[in-house]
Amino acid sequence: MKGLIVAIQFLTRLPTPRIAVSSEEFAASMRWFPAVGLIVGALVAGVGWAGARVDPWTGALAALIVWVAVTGALHLDGLGDIADASGAAHKDRERLLAVLGDPHAGSFAVVAIGLQLAAKLVLLHALLDRHAYIAIALVPFAARIGPLVWSRTLPDLHAGLGSRFRNAVRPIDFLIWSLLLLAAAWVSPSLLVAPFAFILWGRWLLRRIGGISGDGHGGGIEVGESLLLAAALLVGHFA
Repeated sequence: MKGLIVAIQFLTRLPTPRIAVSSEEFAASMRWFPAVGLIVGALVAGVGWAGARVDPWTGALAALIVWVAVTGALHLDGLGDIADASGAAHKDRERLLAVLGDPHAGSFAVVAIGLQLAAKLVLLHALLDRHAYIAIALVPFAARIGPLVWSRTLPDLHAGLGSRFRNAVRPIDFLIWSLLLLAAAWVSPSLLVAPFAFILWGRWLLRRIGGISGDGHGGGIEVGESLLLAAALLVGHFA
């Protein structure tokens, strides 16, 4: 349970008791990332449901605001950094790493974050209009399984936050979360798209950026969430 509290502290802005942890314990908190996704998803879906009592657009906007506020825009920041780094990837590795470490947002970051927020708003509206609250609630959970996969399958881009997770995930963690993802897909079949989203993001990172980092994890979560929202909408439309 200590790992869950650490994961909540790292991935969200939710109030939790402050506890001291070692570097190893911090890294091990990655095992709890999908559980944090369940908390985030429940909040987003709950607020979306309440807002949709007025109309779906109000619900979508309220859900998006809570989504960003609860996570502290942590993953959006990672997405923006990856977008800027991708723009610099045609130069050299030193320039790419310099851009990743730059706290300022470039034009690529602004465009990527803007498109991501717009995509989530539109997709949330469409799903709320279809009363797909369970699908919305499960998306953050499934998306946060991605970092467990990338940390073990992609090389470290540099010695940073992402590299601390390298050996934290055990085979039993993959088994547990894979089984839970399958169980969740029984309720929301669109979640079966998640493994393909993980593979696509991992391959793109490897080819374009060269490896995984904390920003790569954050950007992957954001992209995964949008893809899973879109998949839920398509499944609901054609079902």
